[in-house]
Amino acid sequence: MEIRPAATLALCRDTSHGMEVLLLQRTWSATFLPGYFVFPGGAVDQDEAHGREHLAGLQDADVSQIMSLDEGGADYMLAAVRECFEEAGVLLADTATGDPIHADHPARRQRQALFDNEMSLAELCRQHDLTVSLDQLAYLGHWITPPGPPRRFDTRFFVGVAPEHQTASHDGQETIDHVWITPEQALADHRAGQRKIGIPTLRTLRVLSEFDTTSELMRYALANPPEPYPTQAWPAVKKGEPIILEPNAPAYDEAAKLDPEGEGTTHADIVPGEPVNIAAGVTRLTAPNPGVMTGPGTNTYILGHERFTVIDPGPADDAHIQKILELTGGNIEQILVTHTHIDHSPAVRALKDHVDCPVLGWPAPEGIEHDRTFEPDEEPVPGSLIGTEAGDLKVLHTPGHAANHLCYLLVDQGLLFSGDHIMQGTTVIINPPDGDMKAYIESLHDLLAESMRHIAPAHGFLMARPAVVIDHLITHRLSREHKMVRALEEIAPASLKDLTAKAYDHLPPSMLALATRSALAHLLKLEAEHRVHRKGELWHLHHQH
Repeated sequence: MEIRPAATLALCRDTSHGMEVLLLQRTWSATFLPGYFVFPGGAVDQDEAHGREHLAGLQDADVSQIMSLDEGGADYMLAAVRECFEEAGVLLADTATGDPIHADHPARRQRQALFDNEMSLAELCRQHDLTVSLDQLAYLGHWITPPGPPRRFDTRFFVGVAPEHQTASHDGQETIDHVWITPEQALADHRAGQRKIGIPTLRTLRVLSEFDTTSELMRYALANPPEPYPTQAWPAVKKGEPIILEPNAPAYDEAAKLDPEGEGTTHADIVPGEPVNIAAGVTRLTAPNPGVMTGPGTNTYILGHERFTVIDPGPADDAHIQKILELTGGNIEQILVTHTHIDHSPAVRALKDHVDCPVLGWPAPEGIEHDRTFEPDEEPVPGSLIGTEAGDLKVLHTPGHAANHLCYLLVDQGLLFSGDHIMQGTTVIINPPDGDMKAYIESLHDLLAESMRHIAPAHGFLMARPAVVIDHLITHRLSREHKMVRALEEIAPASLKDLTAKAYDHLPPSMLALATRSALAHLLKLEAEHRVHRKGELWHLHHQH
C-alpha cells in the first residue's frame, strides 16, 4: 500500500480562559477515522510545489532541514495552509503590503474552488497577489499510520496562530462540526469517551496542553523540532539467518535499542531459555510456555549483577526455574510478581525451595485463573521505591486485566516492566469481574504521567515510544466502546449476546463467546459512568447521553 505524504495544522488562539485549538469532526461516512475530531489536514498535492514562488520568509531549504528532509518541506507546510483554508475556512496568507488578509478579502470567497480542485493555492496567491509566510507555522510532530487502516499517511504536524479577523467554519462535506476548545478539555472529553480522537491528535493535544498562550507555544515549537520518526529498516537475525526489520515489526524497537549501529546482531525471534540482555543490569528469560494467550511465552526479568531481583518467575516449569537459578547463581535478593495469573507466579513456590528471600506482590483475588498458592511476604505500596542492583523500581498499581496487577518502573532507565497490562502485538483480555475496563483505561491514563523510554512486557519484545503504545491501546478500547454505544442506539433494549453480535460484527462466530466477556466489560464501564443501565437481562441506553 502506498504511504501518502500528508500535513495537518493545529490552529490555536488566545482567549480569556486560556489557549484554544480548532478541532473539526469528520463525517461518519468517511472510510478513514469516521466521526473523529481532527485538526484540519490532508494529503500533499503534486501542485503544492508551485506555491513555493509565493513564499515569504523561510524557503524550502530552511524548512526541509528543520524537518530532516532533503527537500520538499515547504510543500508539507503549503498543504497544511491549503487544507486549513479548504476545511476550516481560515487562510494564513498576507497581502502585498505584508498584512494578514481580513475577513471579507475576495480570496476567502474562493474556498469552494480550492475544495473542488478547480484552483490551486498557487493560483489563488497569483490572482490576489498574496504571499504565504512559513515563519508563522512551526513543525510539531511526525506520524506514519501503522499498517492496518484502509489508508496510510506519512503526516507532518504543524502549529500556527489563527488570524484575528477570520472566522472558522467546517466545510459541511468532509467535516460536519467544528469546535474551539482548550487542549485540556479535549483530552478530558476523550478520556470520558465523549469525543473520538486519534493517537497522533492526542499526542499533539498533550503537547499543546502544556502552554497557556500561543506565543509561549510558538516559541517552544520553533526552538524544539521533533525527533525524526523511525523510517529506516534495521538488520537483525532470525532463526540464524540475516533479515531486515521494517519500523512496525515486533522486534524493531528492541533491535534499534540493542544494536544502535545497525550491525545486525540482535535476534528477531524470542527463544525460550535463551537469556537476552535488554538494558544495563537487566536480562530477559522467556519461559517455554508459548500459546495463543502467552505469545512466545512469559518473560521473566532478572535485575542485578551479583545480588538479583526476579520479576515474574513464571509458570512452575522445572527447566525454566533451573535456568533462573543458573543465571543468578542462587543469589536472589527478592522476587517480585506483577499479578497472580497462572503463567506468572506459580514458579515462586519452587524458587522458595532453593532460596530464602522475600516475595513481593499482591495476594490473589477470587477467580479460577489466579494462582491460589501465591503468598507474598510484602505487599508493595503504590508510589514506593524498591531498591535493586539495577536501580530503583517504582511500584505502580495498574488494575484492569487483574485487580491485583502491578507494574514496576526502573526509574533511572525509564524502563517499565508492564506485566500483562501492556502486551506486544495484542490487546489484553478484560474478563469481569476481576477484569475491569474502567479501571484498565484509567490506569493506562495514569501511566502516561510517568517518565518512560521503553516498555518491557511479560509477552513480546521491548517497545519504544511508550506514550504512542498507550494511546493506541486507549484509542482502540474507546473506539470499541463507541461501537457498543452505537449498537445500543440502534437495537436497545438488547441482550448482551445481541449487542456483542452487533458491536463485534467483524469477528467470526467462533470468537463471539470470548468477545462477549469484553463486551460485558465495556457495558459495565458505561454502567459505572451512568451512561447505560440494566433491567433484567436487557441493557438500556440513558437518553440524556
